[in-house]
Amino acid sequence: MSQPVDRHKINPTSLASNRWRGVVKSTGYAVGVVLVVLLVVFGYFNLPGPAPREDVHLGMTFSSRYATDLGLDWREAYRALLEEVGVKKLRIPVYWDLTERSSGERDFSDVDWQLDEAERAGATVILSIGQRVPRWPECHIPAWAKERPESERQEALRSFMKETVERYRDREVITTWQVENEPFLVFFGECPPLDVDFLEQEVSLVKKLDSSRPVLLTDSGELSVWYRAAKRGDQFGTTMYRMIYKGGWGYVTYPIGPNFFRAKERLVRLLTDQDHFSVIELQAEPWASGWVANVPLEEQFITMNERLLEENVTYARRVGFEDIYLWGGEWWYWLKTKKDYPAVWEKGKELFRRYP
Repeated sequence: MSQPVDRHKINPTSLASNRWRGVVKSTGYAVGVVLVVLLVVFGYFNLPGPAPREDVHLGMTFSSRYATDLGLDWREAYRALLEEVGVKKLRIPVYWDLTERSSGERDFSDVDWQLDEAERAGATVILSIGQRVPRWPECHIPAWAKERPESERQEALRSFMKETVERYRDREVITTWQVENEPFLVFFGECPPLDVDFLEQEVSLVKKLDSSRPVLLTDSGELSVWYRAAKRGDQFGTTMYRMIYKGGWGYVTYPIGPNFFRAKERLVRLLTDQDHFSVIELQAEPWASGWVANVPLEEQFITMNERLLEENVTYARRVGFEDIYLWGGEWWYWLKTKKDYPAVWEKGKELFRRYP
């Protein structure tokens, strides 16, 4: 017969120690399960993807601002991309600060010219509008608008977007309106805080003014799950970067394969009505440690050269989206004309001939 336990003889330290060991053991199991799941997911993302898709169409984002910053004649660079490289699908930003330098005084002549040249070359255009459009510092807000309260700035932007759509909605060269660029990537760029309600108002405004064209929203390929952008647009576009410079880490290659993007596409299809996916920004220029024009070519070529350009296009083809817009044609032209290095330009011509 067992003896009754004398509770006064139980060691409180021993009880606490046993409880602590139990907590540690349970935590260890949980961490182990999480690690196994992460390893399985990581392994899936890096399994060999399907064969590269053959029937893709390459396009190009062109920024007059970036070309000018590189010291180029931006019109000359634009024409060369159309005529020499053979670009037939373009994404062109309308820079609010360059178009409306003074409140109410708008000059669309640069955009007019780009659309005219695209039309002449038989190309089509995604027109990117809003305060946040391609190229640094991401948000391109006129100085006069920055000084205004948020409500007044938003009303000024709404007015600018309205005139832009009304001006160009009869131009057949435009296939799609892009409203803002990666609006949910709030930690990147020099921008006001994101106002989701206002973003939805922008989308509604464009659809009301032109119901004949789809509205495209975009998001980061590596740093987002896409859901918030994809559910608000008629079409969705992802960025796609392979190697970047990260301060403190140096040059880093994203450890993800094409299945990473394919899995996100499947998830978004399940959660939304979205059925049109594209690569809207495929890395085709360096992500350098500083302003690219000041970085030695040898360092630039760590993250982009003619070999890496073809590898990136092949990677994007394995993801399987039909349209792939490249990011960096201005840099190709800068290498060719300012640095006497035409190899990347020539590789670009070859790729556009292969995947027009």
